[in-house]
Parts: sequence; C-alpha cells; structure tokens
Amino acid sequence: MRWTVHGERTLYQSDWLALLLKDVELPDGTRFEHHVVRMPRHAAATVVRQGDEILLIWRHRVVTDAWGWEVPAGRMEAGESPEQAAIRETVEETGWRPRGLRPLGAFHPMPGAVDQTFHAFLAYGADEVGEPDRMEAELVEWVAAADVRRFLRDGSVNDGFSLVALHWALEA
Repeated sequence: MRWTVHGERTLYQSDWLALLLKDVELPDGTRFEHHVVRMPRHAAATVVRQGDEILLIWRHRVVTDAWGWEVPAGRMEAGESPEQAAIRETVEETGWRPRGLRPLGAFHPMPGAVDQTFHAFLAYGADEVGEPDRMEAELVEWVAAADVRRFLRDGSVNDGFSLVALHWALEA
C-alpha cells in the first residue's frame, strides 16, 4: 500500500524546519495534499551510565510548558556524524564527555508527518570536562537507575527521544 507522490510545495522554510504540502495519491486513487514537516538536521542523544547511575538533565520545554528529566540531546551540525553530535551535545548540556559510545538505535519519532531521524547512543562512563551551558538545563544530575525507571513510569520523563533512549539503554 505505497502512496504515490506527484509533487510537493514549500509553505514555510527556516534553518530549523520546513513545512510542505505533498500531492499524494492512495492506491485506491484518492488524491489529496498531505502536510509534512521536514527537519534539515537529524538529532542525536546519549544515555551515559556510570555504575548504577545515569546522567540526566532537568529542563523546561516552552512548547509544551512542561518540566521533565531528559538525556542530553540535540540537532546535528552540518558535516557532523551522529556520534560527534551526541558527544558535543552531552558536553554542552552537562559538562561531561561520554566515553566509548555504542549505538542503541535510530528511529523516526513521527514518520507520518516528520522526516527527522533520532540517533541514540549509550556510553559507559564520562569525564567531567567543564561547566554545562546554564541555558540548556536547570539541573544536571547523576540519577540512580531505579529512580530513572520510576521517572519513566510516573511521567517525569516526558520527552519522546529520552523515553526511547532510556528504555533502550536500560534493556542493553
């Protein structure tokens, strides 16, 4: 049941995203315009484990007006590999440089509307290399894995990227 794409037009475009209308046709001949959000850059995140603790940040998200625990993550810069982005974002957001990154997986969080790919990594250990960017997070904490599991159940982790990465890491 593959849809046919007859074309697309851009409604809005910035460095962060583009909103498009795709002219699509279903196998039964139904034809309509489908909204698509194109993200020019993919994103990467790192779950850092050190012993029985996981490195998390506590931050506010303006779009949802919600506070929550997250793993360090962000957009890949031009020419950057997912691994390089994961390390850079972890250092920027936490002040810790992860060691020995291992891929956990990649996924599309909203494949029906958004084309961005998230890459998740696991690191066993990190070195403190400086102060985090205080505009990135309210708190940077090493949290016991048992508490992380509780946060996953009670909604304290409400970011989809962090939810998937933490579940993968806890199963690794």
